[in-house]
Amino acid sequence: MSDSTYTPPTVWTWDQASGGKFANINRPISGSTHEKALPRGEHDFQLYSLATPNGVKVTIMLEELLSLGINEAEYDAWLIDISEGDQFSSGFVEANPNSKIPALFDYSTGHKQRVFESGSILVYLAEKFGVLLPSSGDKRTETLNWLFWQMGSAPFLGGGFGHFYHYAPERFEYPINRYTMEVKRQLDVLDKQLSQHEFIAGDTFSIADIAIWPWYGVLAQGKLYEAGEFLQVQDYTHLQRWTKQLAARPSVQRGRIVNRSWGEESEQLPERHSAEDFEGKI
Repeated sequence: MSDSTYTPPTVWTWDQASGGKFANINRPISGSTHEKALPRGEHDFQLYSLATPNGVKVTIMLEELLSLGINEAEYDAWLIDISEGDQFSSGFVEANPNSKIPALFDYSTGHKQRVFESGSILVYLAEKFGVLLPSSGDKRTETLNWLFWQMGSAPFLGGGFGHFYHYAPERFEYPINRYTMEVKRQLDVLDKQLSQHEFIAGDTFSIADIAIWPWYGVLAQGKLYEAGEFLQVQDYTHLQRWTKQLAARPSVQRGRIVNRSWGEESEQLPERHSAEDFEGKI
């Protein structure tokens, strides 16, 4: 069975026309394409993001910190429209030279501390405030096990399955089968873990849950790539229990709409500067 007769050339050259939906912003080099400073609000934490799964991890984390009464975690969240190439502005490249959301500046340090990569931001905030990540021992290791599991696994779900099933300009059987098999294996890993524990890393809510829910929890709800029926996500009963449990948390309900500019108006909050911004939402 063959989907294509394509033979790779001896040396690859960039053909922007073959890039599909995001061809206008994807390119094989790093760095900024235009000069534009990032805005800054009044809080110590300045988040530049979009409500993709990786962005939602951080806004859920910040809302969870605030729900715990940690007022020092107040933040401004600014929309980075990746479809328009905002991530290639000079200001954003300063925040993250890899030009991927989310990126965070922490001014409480006395200087402009940048933090990029969603997993790094979760660990940074957890350690800064001493919550949602055990400080030492087996439980810390287990939490980090699952955080890094998510960081390593999600590219198969997003860049692999999501790309070929949902975003690619053409659908081909081989890559869809290949990544579907891997995603279902990952769902089974989570389902078996959750059959033994209330939360991902044990019996306590942690940054592992915050990292995994925006990808696999939303997938289990059938809302990621509209692939619920295709993947038969309802069969993973323990994962279903967990995703519903987390979806009911106020911090998750708030965090998932921050930097969101699509869908129902009640679920959009392109910018967030205070708790009052959620009035009339969700």
